[in-house]
Amino acid sequence: MKQTETATPVPDGRTARGRQTREKIADAVLSLLDENQAHFPADKVAERAGVSRRLVFHHFADMAELAEVAVSRRLEQLAAQIRPLPTEGPREVRVAAITEQRARILEGVTPARLAVMRLENPSPRIQEAVRQMLDFARLRLTQVFAAELDPLPEPARADLLDGLDAVTTWSAWYHWREGGLSVEQARHAMAATVHTLLAGAGAGGHG
Repeated sequence: MKQTETATPVPDGRTARGRQTREKIADAVLSLLDENQAHFPADKVAERAGVSRRLVFHHFADMAELAEVAVSRRLEQLAAQIRPLPTEGPREVRVAAITEQRARILEGVTPARLAVMRLENPSPRIQEAVRQMLDFARLRLTQVFAAELDPLPEPARADLLDGLDAVTTWSAWYHWREGGLSVEQARHAMAATVHTLLAGAGAGGHG
């Protein structure tokens, strides 16, 4: 009796190449956004990606879909850069750590956030990705500043957390940068504001 052979799946080269091409096209959009180019017509994207205009629309239904895929890709890239932060020790050290990380991430996300703002109807996928980043950022604050937040009674704790959240998210960062501050000056402004909020709330903790 002939033994039945089990077919081993063979990687589909076309699928892999298609995925790589999609990523190359999305990265072309991101490179244009990083250069502060507000518009990225298909011809310009194709040229930057080194592909034909026809191939752009083979992989993406329209430029809105391409923009959303590119933005999602940037958010994923930035999320991968997030590292653990100190949750104990001197306040000065914790403030410096979180503001350094926030400054780097927020500066990197600026082109993508501006692109989202230009989209008439951002997809649920984009909206959910942004919401998850905001929720995670707020959670991180409760961990890094637990020593200052946890001893406070409500609603003082909620007020302090709301204030810390407001000055360490993208809106505040963009305000400082658009106002003419350099990256380092904006990071310093964020750190100084965080220290002021913690001191003004009578928050405890080391430092």
